[in-house]
Amino acid sequence: MRQISLRGTQRLSREDLRRSGALPRQIEQSAQAIVDDVRARGDEAVREYCLRFDGVCPKSFLVPRDVVDGALGMVDGEFLDALRLAERQIRDFHEREREQSWFTTRADGTLLGVQVSAVPSAAVYVPGGRAQYPSTVLMDVIPAKVAGVERVVMITPPQRDGSLSAYTLAAAALAGVDEVYAVGGAQGIAAVAYGTETIPQVAKIVGPGNAYVAAAKRYVSGDVGIDMVAGPSEVCVLADATADPVVVAADLMAQAEHDPLAACYLVTTDASLASAVLDAIERLVSQSPREQITRASLDDQGLIVTCETLDAAIDAVNLIAPEHLELHCPEAMGLVGRIRNAGAIFVGPWSSEPLGDYVAGPNHTLPTGGTALFSNPLGVYDFQKRSSVICYTSEGLATDAPSVQALAQAEGLWAHALSVGMRRKLVAQGVETFDDAAAACEDAMHTAWPRALDAPGVPNIGDVERA
Repeated sequence: MRQISLRGTQRLSREDLRRSGALPRQIEQSAQAIVDDVRARGDEAVREYCLRFDGVCPKSFLVPRDVVDGALGMVDGEFLDALRLAERQIRDFHEREREQSWFTTRADGTLLGVQVSAVPSAAVYVPGGRAQYPSTVLMDVIPAKVAGVERVVMITPPQRDGSLSAYTLAAAALAGVDEVYAVGGAQGIAAVAYGTETIPQVAKIVGPGNAYVAAAKRYVSGDVGIDMVAGPSEVCVLADATADPVVVAADLMAQAEHDPLAACYLVTTDASLASAVLDAIERLVSQSPREQITRASLDDQGLIVTCETLDAAIDAVNLIAPEHLELHCPEAMGLVGRIRNAGAIFVGPWSSEPLGDYVAGPNHTLPTGGTALFSNPLGVYDFQKRSSVICYTSEGLATDAPSVQALAQAEGLWAHALSVGMRRKLVAQGVETFDDAAAACEDAMHTAWPRALDAPGVPNIGDVERA
């Protein structure tokens, strides 16, 4: 792991993090070409890409319902019990996120409010192939179901033998997925974004995937909704001299084993802890079945930041804006209010990040790559949309119309002012409709702009450069 020591007033900089930032242009171009091809040729193109990238393509993308439900009887009982515990606790947490419509009434009778409704359909992308992520199924499907999405589909690529993981299908059955399609990659994103002959389109796409999936999601965003463009997983551990180096080492490795590109940060106020953590990693990593991946992540993406003060350490954490943050410090809960940028915060030495991955309840689909600066964990709110409700009375119109006309006049939008000006006429005449349309249209200029606004002064913004 790379090491940085901050002294005195030194602070961590973005350059110190060496983040790669946006997706490589080559990957973006490849994903866009795949999406465009699927949009043009439908199932035929999807099949070609599945065979090219996955080495296999099912005759029917739609997985039979009895196969999905039957997976519950194929998995180990202990796993199924664990899955049910996770499902209950994830659902309980997300039930508390559901937003409600609300309305308020002013003294003049004007009613304002927000109507909350669910998106009509959503697709959940679950990585497959060589990996199985039943936890991702629960995390992405349950908030959609809690939000009230009528149709939730899951897309996941088949394994090399053409099968799907029984673990993944069991989770889909338990979470209440409506349809499962054995398709992945950028071609899967394109299929659910625009629809094919056999895969109906959806309104929103969520879930993690590789760089091509992320690039495809970014490309289709705007035609459909997406949750985020997720990058490799990351963890940051903030620890002082009281932290156990073996536990910290295990926590860093828990992220490193995901992906050679996973980023692991240790921010500490104790230089000796950093050395002890590195020693513990060396003792543990050789025993890992995923040693090669773990070592690559820690060697290439790992960073240890040693600070002289806790204030400097917290500043470093907020700059990193990690996906997962662990606080291994006394009175850790007292630090939570000082953490401004983190996807999920694990407070105290007993709050292992994998608890959040599986059973704690909060969602594990989190902003990565520093996007916790402005993004949120996946939640029920991602599957709900809001419509403003505005209902004026004639009294309310009469009160607010002059201000509307003045603002519209300043912006040069005559018909905006006319729209409320005509209504002011109706209120003044005590009627709901004009008896004489021709008469109503006379002197419309004055109806829209009853008085000329005084010409504004010209602010002096200093010297300007001219083309």
